[in-house]
Amino acid sequence: MEQVYESLYIGGGWARPSSAATITVVSPSTEEIVGRVPEATSEDVDAAVAAARSALEDPTGWSAWEPARRADVLERLGAAYAARQEEFAQRVSVQNGMPITTARQIETAYPAALLQYYAGIVRKQPVEERRQGLFGVTAVVRRGAVGVVAAVAPWNFPQTLLFFKLAPALAAGCTVVIKPSPETVLDTFLLAEVVDEVGLPPGVVNLVPGGRELGAYLVSHPGVDKVGFTGSTRAGRSIAEVCGRLLRPVTLELGGKSAAIVLDDADLNSNVEGLFAATMLNNGQTCFLGTRVLAPQSRYEEVVSVVTDMARSAIVGDALEEKTTIGPMSSSRHRATVEDFIEKGRSEGGRITTGGGRPADRDRGWFLEPTIFAEGDNTHTIAQEEIFGPVLTIIPYVDIDDAVHIANHSEHGLGGTVWTTDLDRGLDVARRVETGTIGVNTYLPDPVAPFGGIKGSGLGRELGPEGLDNYQELKTMYLPGQ
Repeated sequence: MEQVYESLYIGGGWARPSSAATITVVSPSTEEIVGRVPEATSEDVDAAVAAARSALEDPTGWSAWEPARRADVLERLGAAYAARQEEFAQRVSVQNGMPITTARQIETAYPAALLQYYAGIVRKQPVEERRQGLFGVTAVVRRGAVGVVAAVAPWNFPQTLLFFKLAPALAAGCTVVIKPSPETVLDTFLLAEVVDEVGLPPGVVNLVPGGRELGAYLVSHPGVDKVGFTGSTRAGRSIAEVCGRLLRPVTLELGGKSAAIVLDDADLNSNVEGLFAATMLNNGQTCFLGTRVLAPQSRYEEVVSVVTDMARSAIVGDALEEKTTIGPMSSSRHRATVEDFIEKGRSEGGRITTGGGRPADRDRGWFLEPTIFAEGDNTHTIAQEEIFGPVLTIIPYVDIDDAVHIANHSEHGLGGTVWTTDLDRGLDVARRVETGTIGVNTYLPDPVAPFGGIKGSGLGRELGPEGLDNYQELKTMYLPGQ
């Protein structure tokens, strides 16, 4: 059923857009139109930022509430969200091709969990604390909201990665203007329905869907105090330049090209499901995936065989089919980009062990076969650039030092894994890898720990108590010594 919205959510209500422009949403599984929403303009952004500013500056409003009162609302929002979790999962899958089982596990579980988590933190965190000074004064340190937040979310995990920003921002007392990706807007409009149902104060959450130009306008808007962005490294660099010039705080979670290091004692056959999740989750359209599989020379062909069988056994199909493990690429344009990478891998001497083309049994939809390259080299394009599709390259290494050197030879540093039967040995290797996050025999970002990258993978951290810090401003007040 086609979902159609005619209004934007601004200032606590459904507002008439300033133009007749619309965003048409097409299913990557069927190529059919599944929804339409208004496309916001700069005038709509102005209205949304003004509403957020008004809510922020209300002396009795959201930012002035006691943290426990805000926490109560976050918990109600989480319960209302959970009550519609299947609807969220369906909307995400039909828009971006995420397998429905993945959407249920991640896209609906994370938002509710994050609301609960940050509500719990602000209930316990003191708004003010006193510190006895070293030079005869008492310092009173107060935590407050950083201000109006521009939350720019991507299409690959549109709800989860939005709530990496939204949950801590709301907990801190900020007001938010959400700019979703045009590929995934229907789920964000459903979120607006839930926000409206719960009854957050007007202007605390606002929604302005649009493309890159609208995002650029929002990021540079004089009424915005903080930017939270997830997306490509290229876009992140542009946003960083703008925020640097404006001296505007920004958190950037960007691209990755992580390494999955298979040690010589690894037992991959007993954890194929975990390996799949760490290398091909969400059709390979996941920033932290270990798309460079590093295998010891002594076991290289064995690793190639296991990874090839894993990819070959994946079920490619409609994102809404329960059995599907690899859905379509998010758009025809994105599929063409991934196909260009595959051809580049061939031309640079990579040997395809499985995949490499479009499934023969799919005449509609933007599907690609999971593709494995053997005889990979870390200098190859497919080993250095983020492909964002179900494409892995398997690279041999001589010893641990060589493996760590290969893993670290990348402009990115977001995720990664180490596979071994010896957890202590795995941790020793993990400590040497230049990355913001890494797992041993597993990989799943958890709300309690900071998540983010180094080098070209971003600035700052989301999740954990550190994620709340991003949305708080510290003020120090000095008193005579007591």
